[in-house]
Amino acid sequence: MSNHVFDKRRWAAMTMFEQMGNIGSEVGRALSAKKRHDESAMRGALYRGLDLIDYTAELWAVQKSPRTKELLRARELFAESVLTKAVDPTLEQYFFQYALAARRNR
Repeated sequence: MSNHVFDKRRWAAMTMFEQMGNIGSEVGRALSAKKRHDESAMRGALYRGLDLIDYTAELWAVQKSPRTKELLRARELFAESVLTKAVDPTLEQYFFQYALAARRNR
């Protein structure tokens, strides 16, 4: 989707909590940039977030994870929140819970 390059092997080795927490960072960056009317930063974070979600969904689908459907729904809400006026107020909180869990498990 974008020119965003990340280490897919390293990403695949992360726990679900770490992956979702990192995705949440991009979600937060995109929504924050949207509030600041910083189109360039918003698009960059959107594309990075979508890249991470898409690759994670790919990994989870191969593993036949039941979480794949939930992740793809979160993807829809993320894109909608960034690209339209319909911002889901629970989206950042959803991903933040994973970041907290990742920190706790370190």
